[in-house]
Amino acid sequence: MTSASDSVLELLRSRGLRMTPQRRAIITEIMTAEGHISPTAIAQRVQKRVPGVNPSTVYRTLGVLEDLGVLAHAHLESGPEYHRRSDSQHVHLTCSRCGAEDSLSMNEAERLEQLIVRHHGFSPDLTHFAISGLCAQCQKKERRLSS
Repeated sequence: MTSASDSVLELLRSRGLRMTPQRRAIITEIMTAEGHISPTAIAQRVQKRVPGVNPSTVYRTLGVLEDLGVLAHAHLESGPEYHRRSDSQHVHLTCSRCGAEDSLSMNEAERLEQLIVRHHGFSPDLTHFAISGLCAQCQKKERRLSS
């Protein structure tokens, strides 16, 4: 188990939550995952180590971790994906054709955020969703096909 997993388990214990083998396995999987991970992928990985883990247990644990500020999620084209809150300081870019993913730093996205605030008086959370479009490679292919 990682120190990050241990810290999260201790946080949950301090809130009076039980530490079942299923919850431990879910937390370990999430805290050792690189980047984003879907609830379905978490459930599949955890079920290999702890058979019988119910997907609803995964979703409840994700909700608790998000409420405690440990995790954040983003709505990508493939559905919601979770990541450590400390890793959430970027805007997702997803190619609608090939699924390639990229990101903008919050510094790069600052002008877009300011534009939305200035014109609509709305303060967006740009880390919560993906901006869909076509990557450079798919744009090249599209131009070749239309020529």
